[in-house]
Amino acid sequence: MIKMRYIVLVTIIIICFSNCAKRGYITGGDIDTIPPVALSFQPKNSSTNFNQKEFKITFDEYIKLKNINQNLIISPPMENIPDVTPMGSASKVLTVKIKDTLSPNTTYSFNFGESITDNNEGNVFPQFKYIFSTGDYIDSLTVSGTIKSANQLKPDNFVNIMLYDAKTFTDSTVYKQKPLYITNTLDSLTTFKIENIKEGSYYILALKDKNNNYKFDPAQDKIGFIKDSIQIPTDESYDLTLFKSQEKFKATRPAQVSQNKWYLPYQGGADSVNITVKNGEELIKSTFTYLPAKDSLQVWFPKIELDSLSVLVSKKDYSETFTVRPRPNMKTVDTLSISAVQSNTLDLKDTFKLISKTPISEINSNNIFITDKDSSKIPFEYINDFKEQKIQLVFQKKEADRYTIELLPGALIDFFGKENDSIKFEVKTKEKTDYGNLNVHLNGVKRFPIILQILDSKEEVVSEVYSEKETSILFDLLPPKLYYLRIIYDDNKNRKWDSGYYFDRRQPEETIYHPEQIDVRANWDIEQTIQL
Repeated sequence: MIKMRYIVLVTIIIICFSNCAKRGYITGGDIDTIPPVALSFQPKNSSTNFNQKEFKITFDEYIKLKNINQNLIISPPMENIPDVTPMGSASKVLTVKIKDTLSPNTTYSFNFGESITDNNEGNVFPQFKYIFSTGDYIDSLTVSGTIKSANQLKPDNFVNIMLYDAKTFTDSTVYKQKPLYITNTLDSLTTFKIENIKEGSYYILALKDKNNNYKFDPAQDKIGFIKDSIQIPTDESYDLTLFKSQEKFKATRPAQVSQNKWYLPYQGGADSVNITVKNGEELIKSTFTYLPAKDSLQVWFPKIELDSLSVLVSKKDYSETFTVRPRPNMKTVDTLSISAVQSNTLDLKDTFKLISKTPISEINSNNIFITDKDSSKIPFEYINDFKEQKIQLVFQKKEADRYTIELLPGALIDFFGKENDSIKFEVKTKEKTDYGNLNVHLNGVKRFPIILQILDSKEEVVSEVYSEKETSILFDLLPPKLYYLRIIYDDNKNRKWDSGYYFDRRQPEETIYHPEQIDVRANWDIEQTIQL
């Protein structure tokens, strides 16, 4: 009995010690979601008669600056970017050292955007502004509006909205001078608001400024504008459409990329361009094609060993000659190579296309054969898109069929006289029930003609219809997927969308997007009404 009591006592003591020895875990509590708080300002925020070379802001916790060069918007812009600290380290004090001589009687705004975050959790102190005036009062007028893209569903981010003094504004001002006032849409906004403006008459512009110098560079920037000046104060909201200005044609120096190919960068439209290559007065056989998705032409001429050649580029009243020096140690010559755009399935309303690595000068259709699954020969026509380096083979297709496209040697001859080897491609078609039909009804069309386009998720044109009066348009046999709709008012009636030209103050042709994607499903007929 005594022994049993002893065992029970020992067991109780062990349990007690075991409980006392259990490990505990220190928790950090709830995650900090509170952004930094500005405690004090030197000089105070919204100061007047400001004449300092720096200002300081003290926060309640350690802060870091994130992407300050992209987020900080100073209005009016300064010639010399101020020094902002801390950079790359944490501090409770944000210091801005001003390098410019401040203009008299001017209200300055420093908008830090999304750049101020706490040190630990990265909580953002959004859209914080420090404002001061070198005069007796803070200017308080505002102007607001929206931006959109001329030919894209979503506009660009980090777009500058700028005001210029109407009394001194000319068409060349945006190329040479910084604006009086500025704001930025940052990374997600399609609305804008410029604050702390003086009463007056202004011109308003939007600029997607690639090199952040607040000046318009047509080669790389997009621009949007209101043609007439605006008066502030105003209750009006302004809508700005961003576009890449269709400048007059101008070429820059060619660059050699292989022994028989050069890239020729340009701006403006490249239609009706003439290019001639010479060795002194001797003409060198040459041609050019477009470089896909780039503002460059591909200039082709045979491998040649000379010290220098002249490349003459002309279009209407533009003409320029470049002296180039072929390099003998360039990589091998580009040679004829053919591939198919459609590798397996050919949609019933699609055209079979071939892409050539070099331009095709001659097509011998007698060496091209198309047969169906029953080995029956299919008649066809061909289109040589020489400048695009594409060949279209147009033939009647049946559903649920299989086609073999065979190119015998000599079917294609390129610019350098090279012939293709034997090539064979196989594609198949689907049942009609594998596709959907979309019938679009347009209400409120303001004028004709219009171009109605079906776009895929990448905003590539899948199909389009040109209409001079019809408002109900059927797109049949569409592959099942999500689509966008785009309507273009083709005011110059050239059956394509045309951008604007800033120097002539010409706006791009108007486009309207149906903002919601349309789900086209297999074996479905969809009726879609668009209110313009």
